[in-house]
Amino acid sequence: MDLADFDYDLPDERIAQHPIEPRDAAKLLVDHGPGHRPEDRQVCDLAELLGPGDVVVVNHTRVLPARLHLVKPTGGAVEVLLLEPDPTHSQVWEALVRPSRKVAPGTLLTPAGDDAGLGVEVGDDLGEGRRLVQVRTTGMDLLDALDRYGEVPLPPYITETLDDPERYQTVFADRPGSVASPTAGLHLTTELLARIEANGVPVHPVELVVGLGTFRPITADRVEDHRMHAERYQVPAETMAACRDADRVVAIGTTVTRALESAATSGERCGRTDLFIHGDHDWKVVDALLTNFHIPRSSLLVMVDAFVGPRWRDLYRHALDHGYRFLSFGDAMFLQRGGR
Repeated sequence: MDLADFDYDLPDERIAQHPIEPRDAAKLLVDHGPGHRPEDRQVCDLAELLGPGDVVVVNHTRVLPARLHLVKPTGGAVEVLLLEPDPTHSQVWEALVRPSRKVAPGTLLTPAGDDAGLGVEVGDDLGEGRRLVQVRTTGMDLLDALDRYGEVPLPPYITETLDDPERYQTVFADRPGSVASPTAGLHLTTELLARIEANGVPVHPVELVVGLGTFRPITADRVEDHRMHAERYQVPAETMAACRDADRVVAIGTTVTRALESAATSGERCGRTDLFIHGDHDWKVVDALLTNFHIPRSSLLVMVDAFVGPRWRDLYRHALDHGYRFLSFGDAMFLQRGGR
């Protein structure tokens, strides 16, 4: 597949800069399958689209305030985005460092001023701007230090300030670790989840720690040549059992989809996955998908194509023609698998 086949014109003004209030007031484009017109609804209507026999799965990862604005001993500014800790040493992280080429190994970065509560020593170059770093804290644990010195790393296409950082967290987020939000879940409220469960639809969690693999752009001309960075996932036994027994598994977002399909493909309920879902993927678990509108030429859009086939173009055209908002803070689609 050519990467150019996953391009489309996305005007800047259609990229949502702020989340809508309330969360479930976002538009919802409901896909009724090949040969049927999509339906314009709202996310608050999701409970009406679900019923007994369905199982809803959410990603309960929480976004870390992992973006740090630090300075070198010479005073030069450096941005560090912590990506993932070393599994054997919690103080050692893989991180994006900018500007990486101007930071020599062994450089100790600190917050501006005389605050000595946090230090980040930059180590080996891993390529693509990634470095190994060692994080040192004084008088507090790492999560407290990140809360104090860090900020939630919004995607680069969001250029306006977010007044409430909690709006980039889902209402069920309780597993700190990600550097980006599972954004389809941002639309759900506790009240909507309660209505879904009242309709006889259980809601189960998975965890996929959103990292570089999810938002790294595709640069290869052939889609099949793209390689995903591995991300940690965990699917509880109860969730997997509920999916096996369900008539329809409804994934809230592409990260849930990747976790469930990874577990089913590998036979391992937890681990690291570099699964790239594209083309004629052999779908094993997910039957329906709530997802946002994705950036052109992205692995997430390629996943949508694998899920519904080329009609994604008709759905995106409808959304552009009918005032839908795109990307992380935008509106959503409810997709039924099939139709390639």
